[in-house]
Amino acid sequence: MGTAERRGTLDDLERDEDGVTGASAPRNSAPWSTPEAESARTSDARTAARGVRADEAAQEPSAIRQLWVEEPARRRRLPDPVRTAAVRAVLIIAVTLLQAMVAFLSTLAGSWLAFPMVISSVASTVVATWSVLDVWVTRQVWNQRNGVVSEPSSTARALRKERRRARRQAQAAERTQGRIRRRTGGAGQLTHS
Repeated sequence: MGTAERRGTLDDLERDEDGVTGASAPRNSAPWSTPEAESARTSDARTAARGVRADEAAQEPSAIRQLWVEEPARRRRLPDPVRTAAVRAVLIIAVTLLQAMVAFLSTLAGSWLAFPMVISSVASTVVATWSVLDVWVTRQVWNQRNGVVSEPSSTARALRKERRRARRQAQAAERTQGRIRRRTGGAGQLTHS
């Protein structure tokens, strides 16, 4: 069943808005459809024609099949610093490969540009190697600070212990304030007059 069968065409909508629905039924109306279902279908088509989403118009979402279905990710997203380093590394490697290709082709052509491009390709290869190592080091540092708790050298355990201690102190202070408010019953507070 296509979109035209499900929602009705724009011609059907114009006929419905003009009030000619009694004499001429829409071309795609089913013999088993009731007047309530027909009115719901045309109101869905009107909201779709106006560009309003069906859930915003408080229509039944079960009548319309979803076009896009979210699927859960297979892997977790990379942490921001690691992703930034990886993008930087990919860009540097792309520029290095481009320089190497230009150096090779200019060498074959015997151009004066061959020597400077070979020198810059060697320098770019060093920078590209550094950027790949930067991704690896950034990933290891992030895992040690935020991720893996089971390793003895991980600082994440101490950080989480400090956060837990601070959260417990804040909750205890909140509880004591609540007890003080309940005990005084609000009688000891000054009123604003």
